[in-house]
Amino acid sequence: MKTIIGLVLKVIGGMSLLLSLPSLAHHSFAAAYDENSPLNMEGVVTKVELTNPHSWLWVDVTNEDGTVTNWGFEGGPPVNLFRNGISKDTLPVGSEIKVFAYQAKSGESKGVAVFFEYLDGRKIFMGGSAPGADGNPRPNNR
Repeated sequence: MKTIIGLVLKVIGGMSLLLSLPSLAHHSFAAAYDENSPLNMEGVVTKVELTNPHSWLWVDVTNEDGTVTNWGFEGGPPVNLFRNGISKDTLPVGSEIKVFAYQAKSGESKGVAVFFEYLDGRKIFMGGSAPGADGNPRPNNR
């Protein structure tokens, strides 16, 4: 009887671990990005990845000293971006854009985008975890 109970407990414990792995792999905005470090950058699109679970927009940004840094900006899943008017044709490589985002807590050249703006002023919201990325204004109270 002890063997059966032990086996059942091991199976239940193993199943619990397996079921928790997907939730450990996913992160919230607050876990990965710093709301107190907003980014406002202008650059040239180098790559667009419309992939699940998060899309990525890669932009070359020229620094004050003239060097160029390739920044990665996380967005929502492709379905959210499609709803917001983003497709593979929306941001061709070489497009000049402005990006409004929040810096990664890791300090890497990465952030989570709220929206990008074409130089003519049109805005496209990135539909991700960043406050305001869904296009709805944030309430004043938190």
